[in-house]
Amino acid sequence: MERRLASAMKILVAEDDDVSRFMTVKAVQALGYECIAAADGEAAWQLYLREGADTVISDWMMPGMDGVELCKRIRRMDDRAYTYFIILTALSEREYRLEGMRAGADDYLAKPLDRDELHLRLIAAQRVTTLHRKLQVQARELERLNREFFESGRVDALTGIANRLRMQEDLRAIAARVERYGDGFSLVLFDIDHFKLYNDTLGHVAGDEVLRAVARALAGACRSGDTVYRYGGEEFLAILGTPNLALAAIIVDRMRAAVEAACIRHPKSDTSPFVTVSAGVASLVADGGGTVADALRRADGALFRAKQAGRNRFVVQADDLDDALR
Repeated sequence: MERRLASAMKILVAEDDDVSRFMTVKAVQALGYECIAAADGEAAWQLYLREGADTVISDWMMPGMDGVELCKRIRRMDDRAYTYFIILTALSEREYRLEGMRAGADDYLAKPLDRDELHLRLIAAQRVTTLHRKLQVQARELERLNREFFESGRVDALTGIANRLRMQEDLRAIAARVERYGDGFSLVLFDIDHFKLYNDTLGHVAGDEVLRAVARALAGACRSGDTVYRYGGEEFLAILGTPNLALAAIIVDRMRAAVEAACIRHPKSDTSPFVTVSAGVASLVADGGGTVADALRRADGALFRAKQAGRNRFVVQADDLDDALR
């Protein structure tokens, strides 16, 4: 079993003595492991960066970079799988073993090399590195599941677009950007015209289909940097990444037209044979734009005026006193 596992582990031998390096490589290969070798610490480090290794067997004393420094560098490589590190020391160098372990080494081997001792160390290395790989895979899977759980908690279950929790998080984020960096945005409130009449006539199942269709139309018509959220009931909020109300008006009218172009028949509407939306637009800027709550109130006021003006339209509200009907 251990011999079958051996082939999956790559060993890097760092040894400046030619004879010792040759003997160590041959012993490792005889045990069934893939082996690469370097004649000093710097060469071993470059070889490790280029080819990687599951286990490093390094002499303590080498010219230039010694085994302890090589071990420390490898331990700083957080982006790689765990590397098992074995220090080679002469019998007279026992006092250095503790220093090597403190530097991050996992084990040591005494010189002259004993093949059975080497085999024992490599069996332990195989088990440890295999366990680390399994834990790494499990950690990545857990991270993926946590990410999916996080994302799913921010998606509206009915419409598939961003939900109110995601909206609140993003509103806090853009408020911070406005305050710190002077960025500007436009907030748009959409409301489905005569939605209650549609629900009362065709039922809630049909009404849910309308909500999904309107969400798709709005999300599909806005720009890639903009986001549409389920605000609540039949209302939707869009955050547009521009404070320019003239540009916002163009985007909002395209979104409004996309809903009407979906051609969802409305049996009871007195303004259009199809399901339509009305919208109110307000800017959120650093100078005189107020808070997010202020911008939402202005957008809601503009939406109310769009409804009063006949629906299937939008009102751009530049400030509390200046409304532009579209």
